[in-house]
Amino acid sequence: MSAGAGNNLDTFWKVEGDLIGKKKKGKKKKSEDVSGIACATDRGFPRTCLLIDDELQVAQVVIVQEGSLLAGGPVPLIDDTFDGEPVEFDGEGVAYADGEFLVIGSHGHPRDQDNELDPDNDADEIRASITANSRIIRVRIDPGTVAPDGKLRVKAETKAFTDLRAILADEPLLAPFVDRRLDQNGLTIEGIAVVGETLYVGLRAPSLGGDRAAIVSMAVKAFLDGGKPKPQLHLVPLGPGRGVRDLAASPSGLLVLAGPAAATDGPYSIYRVKGDDAVLLGDVPPLVQKGEAVKPEALLFLNEDQNGQRVLVLSDGAKNGAPRELRIRRVP
Repeated sequence: MSAGAGNNLDTFWKVEGDLIGKKKKGKKKKSEDVSGIACATDRGFPRTCLLIDDELQVAQVVIVQEGSLLAGGPVPLIDDTFDGEPVEFDGEGVAYADGEFLVIGSHGHPRDQDNELDPDNDADEIRASITANSRIIRVRIDPGTVAPDGKLRVKAETKAFTDLRAILADEPLLAPFVDRRLDQNGLTIEGIAVVGETLYVGLRAPSLGGDRAAIVSMAVKAFLDGGKPKPQLHLVPLGPGRGVRDLAASPSGLLVLAGPAAATDGPYSIYRVKGDDAVLLGDVPPLVQKGEAVKPEALLFLNEDQNGQRVLVLSDGAKNGAPRELRIRRVP
């Protein structure tokens, strides 16, 4: 890893059990679409965490132990359908604050790399997808109800919040990109984190001003209580054509996993962001599986010492996310 990050060797963590993936031909499969993770604590192990796969309607409890992840029970988030089939939530990130997890949908046009969706003929399907993913789901899990194997003894409490879509549409710089396709620089969320009393939402797209990625911040309590959160738009220099691929909270502040805004291969890096300023902490080494480059999509802070910070990165396109430990710089 570059930028003075120290040891640049990946350390892969094992996964005990299977992270839930989308069924194929009626059969269960391991997740290959991990897109976000957050834990109830940021110190010590084991940690009770929640993980999201962007092709499902459920999240999954995961117990993070030193060197491994234990796959736990599912947590239903939505039950939307279209033409009798489940509509993907397109969950893209997880945060934790004050005893509850927050799982965020992409708030964007459904992914359609092959241009199969016609804006007129498939308008109802597109709208159903946007409705399903334009939510933040609050998940309350009583720690005492989580068994050692990650299964829940009592059903988690969930509540959906739909106000963020209007907040984003009211921002003049973002409004033109709402409901546009990703390949047209359309608005797509891929990260959420809570640092202190502030909620951060990170956008993969639109890419603004050439090298600027958008992060929206607001008071988390005001947002969840239905008040007036007074959002702020931060334009962060992550590099040309790059956007936020995940956010994570750490003792030093907000960590940003940055990568291509478009559906292309490219380098991934980790930054510490404050306001509109970004400090490069290190680059994520490329990872190829079955001849294809996987896409880092989930970032989790582990701990820090005098040698830097340890983080865990999970990737889209890899079975069970291929969790790997990386060391990045620590900054004041």
